[in-house]
Amino acid sequence: MAAVRIGTAGWTIPRIHASAIQGKGSHLERYSARFSCTEINSTFYRPSRESTWLRWAASVPEDFRFAVKAPKAVTHEAGLELTEESTATLRGFLEQVRLLGAKLGPLLFQLPPKQPFDPDRAHIFFAHLRTLYGGAAVIEPRHPTWFSSKAESLLSRYSISRVAADPAPVPEAFVPGACTATTYYRLHGSPRKYYSDYTHQWLKNLAAEVQSRPAGTDTWVIFDNTASGAAAGNALMLLDILAG
Repeated sequence: MAAVRIGTAGWTIPRIHASAIQGKGSHLERYSARFSCTEINSTFYRPSRESTWLRWAASVPEDFRFAVKAPKAVTHEAGLELTEESTATLRGFLEQVRLLGAKLGPLLFQLPPKQPFDPDRAHIFFAHLRTLYGGAAVIEPRHPTWFSSKAESLLSRYSISRVAADPAPVPEAFVPGACTATTYYRLHGSPRKYYSDYTHQWLKNLAAEVQSRPAGTDTWVIFDNTASGAAAGNALMLLDILAG
């Protein structure tokens, strides 16, 4: 059975689930005592101070991991094009995430829905990324042209895993793709994105799927349906299901 990390986007503890996530200390300290990972989204909008990164790393157990979302200046504004500004932003971002040390998990590159697959641009970007960073990286494309054998081949060439997303912009988007070393489920809530709760049966089906991943796969399940507080409850329910 593949090892599975379960967490939420951010580490907010909704009041409705506070009794199941007890303990002392900060929200992150309490959260990390219950979950094994989280996804930092604030980096999409702005950098954080060095002291903040070091505090985050010091607040969690040794086996806890942070996934970190790449800045929008790189993914949305530049669209993976290596402009002077986006290149500097990428370098700064990588310098920051390294402050997490061994607690750094995958880097997440989420693309805008209108950005098609440009093989030349993607090749140049990921080749440059790999000269700077050799760790796990995942991508969440949302334009249909990314779900092709050519795109899959290019991502695999640079050891980039394609996120399995829900709701899926095309059916193929809910199936993990490209590099198999990391499997990353990013669950936004469906039918109402960021709000909808997942049912127990839906989560049972997901549990069976993630448990069937090949041994040695680093499998992540991140709930991003945080707007209504559903993410923490879904993550707790999935933990219970996997615990049998």
